[in-house]
Amino acid sequence: NLKNICVPVLNCYSCPGALGACPIGSLQAVNNSPQFNLAFYVIGLIALFGITMGRWFCGWLCPFGWIQELLHKLPLKKINIKPTIHKKAIWLKYVLLIVFVFAVPIFTQDSYGMSSPAFCKWICPAGTLEAGYPLILTNPALRQAIGYIFGWKTVLLVLTIFFSIKIFRFFCKYACPLGAIYGMFNKISFYHMECSSACIKCGRCSGVCKMQVKPYETPNSAECIRCGECIEICPIKALKLGFVHKNNSLPEI
Repeated sequence: NLKNICVPVLNCYSCPGALGACPIGSLQAVNNSPQFNLAFYVIGLIALFGITMGRWFCGWLCPFGWIQELLHKLPLKKINIKPTIHKKAIWLKYVLLIVFVFAVPIFTQDSYGMSSPAFCKWICPAGTLEAGYPLILTNPALRQAIGYIFGWKTVLLVLTIFFSIKIFRFFCKYACPLGAIYGMFNKISFYHMECSSACIKCGRCSGVCKMQVKPYETPNSAECIRCGECIEICPIKALKLGFVHKNNSLPEI
């Protein structure tokens, strides 16, 4: 029954070990229902999560983000994405959010009010890894039902794994629609980062940032996952991360 509750991270509802529902899957499940047209409950929860913590959930709670970080630790040659390419590529997750999470499910409804959960069905590698393979490995009957969709999603999963080894949090950076949503809250979330006027602009924070953010310029960039590594490297402790207090100061962590 806990799966009726929406968790704040990308965690497939179909995973045998899942204790909650994925926000993206929940959005599409409601759109796919003949009884409802808009997931006010899910949208409200996502907004609550976002306004409170921003992309902190991506950096600290998301199981698929953790898996990507483990993959990136493998001692294989890495790929350094040029800043010009990176700045354009990060918009892909917003395209996936608009097209596959909202547009396709809304505009493909049939006469019964049913539509396709496009992102979960055709793209999500987290669902393939966390739910698809555990289910077919433990249920022989399901293996007989494997078709071209599962093959296509396996290809996407393999590509995601490969690029996650080469690029830090590849899926989080360029393809995660939930990260795109939370990123839009980063600048206004209660839990946020500030850079004081004492900053000497040495560039150490941007040098250590694996999400390719320049904290001294945009401390609340939509790409920041609140990992805190920039705070640790700052020589004068100009960066602070925390909740806003009444005196408008942030506690150092």
